[in-house]
Amino acid sequence: MVKFSKELEAQLIPEWKDAFVNYWQLKKHVKKVKLSRISKLSQTTCSQDYGISIFDPVRSLFRRLTSNATNQQPDQILQVKNTLSEQGDEMSEKDEDEDDETELVEHLNSEEDEVKVFFEKLDEELEKVNQFYTNKESEFLERGEMLNKQLQILLDLQQVLGSRRKSSGRFKFARSPSSTGLLSSYSSGPTSDSETPTEFAESRGEGTQTNDVISALEKNGINLLGAATRGKTKKGKPKMAMRIDIPATTPTRTITAVTSMLWEDLVNNPKKEGGPSDYINRKKIQCAEKMIRGAFVELYRGLGLLKTYSSLNMVAFVKILKKFDKVSNQQSSATYLKAVKRSYFVSSDKVVKLTDEVESSFTKHFAKDDRKKAMKFLKPRQQKSSHMVTFFVGLFTGSFVTLFCVYAILAHISGMFSRGTETDYVETIYPVFSMFALLSLHLFMYGCNLFTWKATRINYNFIFEFQAGTTLKYKDAFLICTCMMTTVVSAMVLHLILISNGFSPTEIDAIPGILFLIFIGLLVCPLNIFYLPTRYCFLRVIRNIICSPLYKVLMMDFFMADQLTSQIPLLRHMESTACYFLAGSFKTHHYHTCKSGKLYRELAYVISFAPYYWRAMQCARRWFDECDVNHLANLGKYVSAMIAAGARLTYARQETQFWLIIVLVTSLFATVYQLYWDFVKDWGLLNSKSKNIWLRDELVLKNKGFYYIAIALNFVLRVAWLETVLQFKVGLFESRLLEFSLASLEVIRRGHWNYYRLENEHLNNVGKFRAVKNVPLPFRETDSDG
Repeated sequence: MVKFSKELEAQLIPEWKDAFVNYWQLKKHVKKVKLSRISKLSQTTCSQDYGISIFDPVRSLFRRLTSNATNQQPDQILQVKNTLSEQGDEMSEKDEDEDDETELVEHLNSEEDEVKVFFEKLDEELEKVNQFYTNKESEFLERGEMLNKQLQILLDLQQVLGSRRKSSGRFKFARSPSSTGLLSSYSSGPTSDSETPTEFAESRGEGTQTNDVISALEKNGINLLGAATRGKTKKGKPKMAMRIDIPATTPTRTITAVTSMLWEDLVNNPKKEGGPSDYINRKKIQCAEKMIRGAFVELYRGLGLLKTYSSLNMVAFVKILKKFDKVSNQQSSATYLKAVKRSYFVSSDKVVKLTDEVESSFTKHFAKDDRKKAMKFLKPRQQKSSHMVTFFVGLFTGSFVTLFCVYAILAHISGMFSRGTETDYVETIYPVFSMFALLSLHLFMYGCNLFTWKATRINYNFIFEFQAGTTLKYKDAFLICTCMMTTVVSAMVLHLILISNGFSPTEIDAIPGILFLIFIGLLVCPLNIFYLPTRYCFLRVIRNIICSPLYKVLMMDFFMADQLTSQIPLLRHMESTACYFLAGSFKTHHYHTCKSGKLYRELAYVISFAPYYWRAMQCARRWFDECDVNHLANLGKYVSAMIAAGARLTYARQETQFWLIIVLVTSLFATVYQLYWDFVKDWGLLNSKSKNIWLRDELVLKNKGFYYIAIALNFVLRVAWLETVLQFKVGLFESRLLEFSLASLEVIRRGHWNYYRLENEHLNNVGKFRAVKNVPLPFRETDSDG
């Protein structure tokens, strides 16, 4: 049977952990009560040990009389107070509840101070839980009220748009001068007295139903331009206006928003109308509908978390009180539990009612009264782990080890890496198979990350905003990794056997290229096989990275872009492989085409710069969206890395003293910059004022030594670029092996970096009790008086 403490640890919301009842501390207080009671009983026994005497019957009678007299009065003080004051319309309930406050006053012996401390701590925990529950409940109720307003506006606009579509096709509204350029104007907003708003296209066949809807919108403070019944202020301006606030998350919206903003700034005439963003069309309404739907899903999820919070805390109070009764041999839990059940976090039914309302509204308006369809959005099913996955991971791992040993033996016997034959074989095999090896190693490290994140209760699904159908479990990552490497090593063994049996190299050297095309085809395969949702999610993220800064940057986007900065050797191998097969070098074995060609050399710079450029553009976009100067500082880090990479690439071709100095200066600066950002910004460490020396106050891992080892390891692996300066003089095979080893070390460093990066992000969420996303809403009110 699992202990409740472990069950509570497994089920509590990680971001709200500090708001839960501190069950473990209360257990310690119960243990102190137990130890105090044992000590008291032992002292009593020792003091009454008189030996055998003829007065023993008299003493026994005296003890019984004393015990009966003592038991006639309670021997403990228990005070249970309602600690939550309700406001507004609940003041009357408070007055009634004051009469029901439980006060059990019993005489307490001076030796039982631990009992007092226990119940004082219990009262503090009850107050903490009540306070947090009240705050979160108010937050969600406010969200629910706002969402209902947003939904009603959306439904009214859809009705108006549907009625007017035949006559004018779309609505035109005046732009609000306060618009930032990223937001599409929904209504007039603050306008000057001389400004004439663009009118709706009048239609002779307008129905009375549409007019009724417009009137209803205006009564709610939503003013459609050109409507005769608009509410006016004393200056003749509309009282309140609405704007459709669609985030610029796609390239089209971003380009339109930036162009509109620049046009307003340059021409300095924001009142001029006629641009495409001044129209409210069906597409914008669909975007607004999608945003409101996402907000409903997050609200429903938050309400579910709050119900879990309430039930787990209630069970925790029950368990700890039962433990106290068992230790103290008293039956005080029933009285205290009555007070706990009357507490606000247990007795309030507002969350349950709001949950039912959200479920009903979502089913009606977003699922066409299909509850089963609605539940797919509101309660997506979690993938169940299968024992077959574990079986295949073990199977492929064993197969990979066996095949690799076979390959090593065959390569040694056939002399593939001898001086005479190593050039042709290495140039053919190395780029393709090392590319797959680095990719598999990265997948393995990602699987290790998933395992450690799960083991330490880091909510990576929430941080990355993974959907239930796209997230990988650590077993799935290991399965993909082992399956890929087994296939690759099998191809290597096949290629080696065919060469050893005398087949022409021009016939069999296409095997690596065919393997590469098979994996590319599998990645884009539209069939629902081999983790289709995950593959397409990966492709979307890669698209967002390549098109930076046109797409809005999410956590998953810049996290993946950081992974690419550690996979520049893999990208270089992709370039070599493409050149090798497109130029026909696998037939002619003329390798200089892909080594000394001008286009190849120029592409080497582009590929080395690309990951840093994409990451820098993401920083620029985040600075544009959030106006946080830290993003500009982060951009500088990637620019310095880009310069250092270019200097090292040039030095590899021109080994002069000048370029050596350039490499040392740029690489040293970039390394110091990166180390500072790793330790201080990304990991949140090196805090001189922390209670944990040079770490941070909150740590997920209990052993501090792991953090100091992580700092040292990251420092050592960050300076691997020194190999470029040292220029070891070795053979072709040894040089390729050294390159692969250094690339593998960088992948291992990145996997090691990933854990602490996400740990710091998780602790930031915990510090802010952030367990639910804040989804932006499309309709915003703007005061006409500015």
